[in-house]
Amino acid sequence: MEQYALEQLKTVAKISTSLKRLELTRRERIERWAESLERSPKPFLKTLHETEYQPIADRIALRDDDTPISVAFADPILRAAGMENDSYGEAKRFFELSDEQLHELVCFCHFGESVSAAAVARRVRRMADPRPSGFFAQLRAFFS
Repeated sequence: MEQYALEQLKTVAKISTSLKRLELTRRERIERWAESLERSPKPFLKTLHETEYQPIADRIALRDDDTPISVAFADPILRAAGMENDSYGEAKRFFELSDEQLHELVCFCHFGESVSAAAVARRVRRMADPRPSGFFAQLRAFFS
């Protein structure tokens, strides 16, 4: 693949240097992540080790290839919406998840070395729906 300087490209193509960010709601971003996981060419993905025990600075930087987070980052729609990399900290920021929620999705202690992309997709979808699930949770919500 040949590389050209921006000035060289301007002589043969119209170049726009401004890119408007795609606006997606939190729910749309999370739903798109679930869809990306369901389409993943790899049926099993790597997990991240001991996310809950890492110092905050290390936890934020955690990443690996072929994780549920890297599947999200590979999606061009999520990148256009502002996902900047495939780190734990970026997933937390971009999807507006707590450490506990993200831990439930990507940590080794829940799944072992690898996890089914479909299993993570189901968990991600549950996080997109703010309604309480389960009989007692619905009963509590009804009476509150």
